[in-house]
Amino acid sequence: MKKIMTFLLFIGCINQYIIAQEQKVIFITLDGFRWQELFNGIDKELVNNDKYNSKIEELKTKFDADSPEERRKKILPFIWSYVSKNGIILGDRNQGSLVNVYNTMHFSYPGYNETITGYADDVNIKSNDKILNPNISIFERLNNHPWYKNSVYIFGSWDVFFYIFNYERSKLPINAGYDHAKNPNQVEKNLNKYQDETPKRWEGVRYDIFTHNFALETLKNKKPKILYIGYGETDDFAHNGSYNHYIESANVNDLMIKELWGYTQKDPFYKNQTTFIITTDHGRGIGDDWQHHGSKIKGADQSWIIMFGNKINSINTNGQFYNNQLAETMTKIIGINFKSDKPIGKSIL
Repeated sequence: MKKIMTFLLFIGCINQYIIAQEQKVIFITLDGFRWQELFNGIDKELVNNDKYNSKIEELKTKFDADSPEERRKKILPFIWSYVSKNGIILGDRNQGSLVNVYNTMHFSYPGYNETITGYADDVNIKSNDKILNPNISIFERLNNHPWYKNSVYIFGSWDVFFYIFNYERSKLPINAGYDHAKNPNQVEKNLNKYQDETPKRWEGVRYDIFTHNFALETLKNKKPKILYIGYGETDDFAHNGSYNHYIESANVNDLMIKELWGYTQKDPFYKNQTTFIITTDHGRGIGDDWQHHGSKIKGADQSWIIMFGNKINSINTNGQFYNNQLAETMTKIIGINFKSDKPIGKSIL
């Protein structure tokens, strides 16, 4: 009997070790953030145009520099100090690295659908209307896998994420738009209160600070193995024609990503077991078209991809990549086969 109990205890320890070592993924999107600013820094034409920038000297003092490399590091210091040395950054079209969305719509819902399902559905997903996504995301699939059951959480600044992730069918825990944290701790109670008391700039899109901190509290207290965060300010400020706010928001998003990475490197549940995937849902035009996107805007299909963490090794970054490759890339990182009856994009790794 003693030997049996010792054996069962040993098996239990092995199971706990396996559970602890399961790969974690934090998947982040920056809505409508252009590859031009990611790789070149502030746009000289836009930063000097008072039609789009109400703080010309202030923005130039903070973010301008002589070279694209210096300018981009001022906007995104974490990405261009840590990630560029320890991860993969795809989409620098100046260097022959091309990333595009595969769908033909070149706006948000089609871009998000493609990114999370691996399938560009131009038949069913052709507007930003609040329709339940008929396609099954990799997040929904993982939430039905025994390794990740009830350990997948979705956060977004845009309230359409409830529909993109099909809240009715998927049963995923989703917090988006002006939604409150459920069964909140004290920090979340404060976030609920502050969110309600903050004037709303956009209908259906809250400030990223709330999305970020709701997600961070969940990371700390519920320990999800799969976490999606959809930041939204960059797109909405661009649509408003406010280049200074667009740049400032991207700069803050960089700080948020740094904070998330910093936490995962301190918590034993995540340390050396976590990979970050970051991308955007679409590109934007250039010049006066920078505010806009869609099939009629040149460059609106141009995307980018960033990956770093314990499962990421260097690859050849030249060539053509697509957002529809990220769903299968994510499953390869985790070590699970992605089965779909749709023609999904193949893993980048």
